[in-house]
Amino acid sequence: MNGAAMYAANQENDRDDLVTLHAPLVKRIAYHLMSRLPPSVQADDLIQAGMIGLLEAARNYDPAQGASFETYAGIRIRGAMLDEIRRTDWTPRSVHRKARQVAEAVRQIENAKGRDARDAEVAELLGIDLNEYHRILQDSTGCRIFSFEDPGGMGEDQDLRGAEQPNEPLNHLQRADFQKALAKAIEGLPERERLVMALYYDEELNLREIGEVLGVSESRVCQIHGQALIRLRARMSEWVGNKS
Repeated sequence: MNGAAMYAANQENDRDDLVTLHAPLVKRIAYHLMSRLPPSVQADDLIQAGMIGLLEAARNYDPAQGASFETYAGIRIRGAMLDEIRRTDWTPRSVHRKARQVAEAVRQIENAKGRDARDAEVAELLGIDLNEYHRILQDSTGCRIFSFEDPGGMGEDQDLRGAEQPNEPLNHLQRADFQKALAKAIEGLPERERLVMALYYDEELNLREIGEVLGVSESRVCQIHGQALIRLRARMSEWVGNKS
């Protein structure tokens, strides 16, 4: 075997080792996503898509870029799963439409008053009662996949493929700018919404576990989470498509 062939074989073995070592990461991400998806979405489908993302990550990973393989692979795995979810198109457009309407109402109120919009104010502006408003928040939590890596993940009609070109300067700059703007928006959330986001996305607790931490029902956590996502959408309006 010549030198080039030996090098290629070693590279292939290294990739196989990375995939084997990080296969549990695929399941962990899949089941975390499952906690906010309807029963029609199957864990096996997410895992299969995630494994494809992991294989692509192992093939394209460049340690010179500075990120650890686990961080890089996590982004690619989530992106592959989100692409699979979007292809199934299981979310009713009416849910997305209502979420956009709520986000626009939140944006209008906060711009006018210079403070966080309150539930009662949003419901009044939309001409609905609080029960209906809270149902919209819960539906928004159940259907929306909020991406912290890519601006496209904030709109249901956006494509996530930008994450598949991590070395492309424009895409990298756009994601970096998006992440900075998103971090600032999260810091500006009301304390309880910020805490729910941290427990859900950083600590990877599910809604029931967060409810136990906060001493509230799982349903209430779902509402708080939905409100946080909608408030972020309103405050990140320049990054979000506003298709009706």
